[in-house]
Amino acid sequence: MAPERLLVVEDDPTLRELLSASLRLAGFDVAAAESGAQALASVREQRPELIVLDVMLPDIDGFEVVRRLRAQQADPPVLFLTARDAPEDRIGGLRAGGDDYVTKPFNLEELVLRIRAILRRAGGRQPDGRITVGDLELDPDSHQVSRGGQPVELSPTEFSLLRVLMEHAGQVLSKDQLLQLVWQYDFGGDDSIVASYISYLRRKVDATEPKLIHTVRGTGYVLRRPRR
Repeated sequence: MAPERLLVVEDDPTLRELLSASLRLAGFDVAAAESGAQALASVREQRPELIVLDVMLPDIDGFEVVRRLRAQQADPPVLFLTARDAPEDRIGGLRAGGDDYVTKPFNLEELVLRIRAILRRAGGRQPDGRITVGDLELDPDSHQVSRGGQPVELSPTEFSLLRVLMEHAGQVLSKDQLLQLVWQYDFGGDDSIVASYISYLRRKVDATEPKLIHTVRGTGYVLRRPRR
C-alpha cells in the first residue's frame, strides 16, 4: 500500500523542513509549500490526502485557504497549526472547514497521532461494508455517498458525522456524544460546532424528501429511516 500523501504548508523554513522530515520518517509521502497561493496550487497538482496548514501565512491566511478549497469542491482533510490558542480561534478554524487544530509549540508524536486519527475519520483505507438507510447509501471504502442514486459531495468531517449518524440509525445521539465520536476533541463546553455541521449535512443530504436527519429537542439528533 502506497503511503498517504500529505501537504505541509508553513512559511517558517526551519519548521517546514522539520515537519516534512519528521512526517516522512513516520511513513508519509510529504510535499511542502510556504504560502497560501502555493498551497492552492499544490492541492491541484499533488492531490494530498491531508493538509497540515499553518494559519498565519504571508499572503492568504490558512482559514481563507480552506474556504477557497471547499468552494472549489476540493475536500482533503485539514489540520491547522497555529500559535492562536483561544477557544474562539479553534472553533473558527473548524467552522472554516478544518478537521483538527493544533497549537504551537506542539509534540511531534502527538501531531502524527492526530494526523492518523483524521485519516481514519476521513474514510482512510479501512474497508468495510456499505451502510444504507432508506435511499441513502454510504461507502466507507470509496468515501462516496449517494441519495436516491444521486452522488452527494461531502467534506471529510461531514462524511464522518454522517457515517456516525448512519451507524447509529434510530438512536438519538447528544451533542457531547457526537463531539466525542466525530471530533474526539473537548471544545470546553462549546458544542455549537455540532449544530453547524448538522445544518451543512441537512442542506446536502436532506435536499429531497423524506427528511432523514431529525432534531430531538433537549436531547440531540437522530437519523431515522423514512416511515412507511
